[in-house]
Amino acid sequence: MIKILFVCHGNICRSPMAEFVMKDLVKKRGVDGEFYIESAATTDEEIGNDIHNGTRKKLREVGVPFEKRRARQMVRADYDRFDYLIGMDKYNVADMKYISGGDPENKIHFLLDFTYRRSESVADPWYTGDFDEAYSDIVFGCRGLLDSILSH
Repeated sequence: MIKILFVCHGNICRSPMAEFVMKDLVKKRGVDGEFYIESAATTDEEIGNDIHNGTRKKLREVGVPFEKRRARQMVRADYDRFDYLIGMDKYNVADMKYISGGDPENKIHFLLDFTYRRSESVADPWYTGDFDEAYSDIVFGCRGLLDSILSH
């Protein structure tokens, strides 16, 4: 089983969007039984809150199924539990490495590392209100990540 944890600042916008996009992608490829996918935050600011309304609206618009959930904060044990810990921007990745006590097994990556863009940051709709741009970055990154995993 391949275990993926998507991480952003609050776990209400980008990381849950990535979680549900990736769950949809693996299901459509018929490999959902081979994956375990979750999301988390680097901070405790939104702990217990459900997905942001803008994220829910965008996922409904594009037909990606999702479920009610509660934001949670990443913990040190997540580093051992997951094979891939995927951050949305440079601040998330730095915080993930701090929480994990480093990245000795090279498990922590930027989502867009798995694309030709090689950009560090997935657009953050918390600040911009642009859930379309965030979704575009996330789909692009999740497809690249899935292709990378399945090709190895």
